[in-house]
Amino acid sequence: MLLVVTYSRAARETLRNVCRTHEETVVRRFGRAALLEETEFGAFLACRLREKHAHDVQVQRTEPFNEFANVPEAVREAATAYESRATPSTPYDKFAAGTDHPRSSTMRDREL
Repeated sequence: MLLVVTYSRAARETLRNVCRTHEETVVRRFGRAALLEETEFGAFLACRLREKHAHDVQVQRTEPFNEFANVPEAVREAATAYESRATPSTPYDKFAAGTDHPRSSTMRDREL
């Protein structure tokens, strides 16, 4: 998919018009941003926005996030356990202390 992010009022207005006119190409709309199908027409729309608004439009190619392929099992298990904790106000680091769950500082330094 193509993520189009706008940074000016004029660019947002053009994005809004593009999304209304070409609904079949829009995967999802987020106000200042939109996900477009990764087709030649989606790329055409993104390039058109960049051409019209230059640096007020950012375009990124994205790929779906697959938590089972991209996230280590220990991290998935820690997230499941943390969301099932008895006391919802317990911060993660306190919850993970004395367990096999990874520390938040360790997870912050590791890339997927």
